[in-house]
Amino acid sequence: MRLSARIPVSAALLALLLGSTTGCNRLKARDQLNKGVAAFKNARYEEAVENFQNAIKLDPEYSAAKLYLATAYSYQVVPNLDTPENLAVAQKALNGFQEVLDKDPNDLGALKQIASIDRNIKRLDDAKTYEKKVIAIAPDDAEAYYTVGVVDWMQSYKNAITILAADGLTDDGNGNVKKSKAACQKLQDQNTALVNEGLEYLTKAVDINKNYDDAMQYLNLTQRRKADLECGNDAARKADLAAADDWSQKAMGARKQNELDKEKKVGGGVTMQ
Repeated sequence: MRLSARIPVSAALLALLLGSTTGCNRLKARDQLNKGVAAFKNARYEEAVENFQNAIKLDPEYSAAKLYLATAYSYQVVPNLDTPENLAVAQKALNGFQEVLDKDPNDLGALKQIASIDRNIKRLDDAKTYEKKVIAIAPDDAEAYYTVGVVDWMQSYKNAITILAADGLTDDGNGNVKKSKAACQKLQDQNTALVNEGLEYLTKAVDINKNYDDAMQYLNLTQRRKADLECGNDAARKADLAAADDWSQKAMGARKQNELDKEKKVGGGVTMQ
């Protein structure tokens, strides 16, 4: 009986000690998180990474520390740099945000961060996939539509300059009428789907945000990519270019309006009598 009486007492004491240790570690983890946030705000990202890693070691379930760690990694990714070191940092950031998504597949912040990192390391199809996941959750997110359209343009532009270069041409932005029939066929094969999707998504971005000047400017650029695809139909090419010019004019008008709205907001909308 005495022996059995000691067992629950010891177990209770052990639980108390463990609880005390856990609570202490959580306080230390929070301190490391706060230090990491301070370092992050001052752009000391490597220091911030170390602090966030310490926080996670102290509290392995500290989701906020994991999110901050992934974000600190993402800020160290250099766009369009293909070095193993840069790609390794990008992958650490991607892994961190994926861990967030494993717990909550609808976390918009993590989805957008992954899309951004994929763009920076030129995984453009992956970037579009994640932006479309954002749209599925937040169908009125104009920026997500815009980003898909921009990536479509980036891909179609890269295709165009490569195909034109093989013809000894540089892009003139006006449909490139001097290109060969073979080049035009290649452009149709590689760019038709990209151009159509780009126009669809950029138009949707403007439908949501009526003064989205950047989206309008990319509609201009994408219409010029569409002009490449007309292949001998000069009337259609000229119609595409007219549409491009129209979007360019709308973009300038929207930009002016946005600047006026910003000035009013900064000024508090106060008018002098």
